[in-house]
Amino acid sequence: MVINVGRLKSGHDAEVLEEICQVARAVHEGRAHLKVIIETALLTDDEKVKACTLAKQAGADFVKTSTGFGPGGATAEDVALMRRTVGSAIGVKAAGGIRNLAAAQKMIAAGATRVGASAGVKIIQESRKPS
Repeated sequence: MVINVGRLKSGHDAEVLEEICQVARAVHEGRAHLKVIIETALLTDDEKVKACTLAKQAGADFVKTSTGFGPGGATAEDVALMRRTVGSAIGVKAAGGIRNLAAAQKMIAAGATRVGASAGVKIIQESRKPS
């Protein structure tokens, strides 16, 4: 799910939390995992922390940097902030703008447990090249 950025930015934390809780209940009843996409490029660092905290509190399994349709993708700084915020309890997925092996490795080093990349085949090919 994509977090309701407008509600988050307007300070309607209880509404954001309730919406994530409702989706989490439905998803978990179906024995699936919930990724909450927070669209980091649209948020301040304080809002990113708030979004991650609410997602964790609501029972999300992952927080994710972006949909890929926003104004920016994953940054190592955002991934590290998200990881510090959620701790080891839930996953962090970096997505958006990861186009090569070096970028993927940077996200993993920052704390990503998953990487979403349309260049996945290229990244795997790069990883198999002899050094």
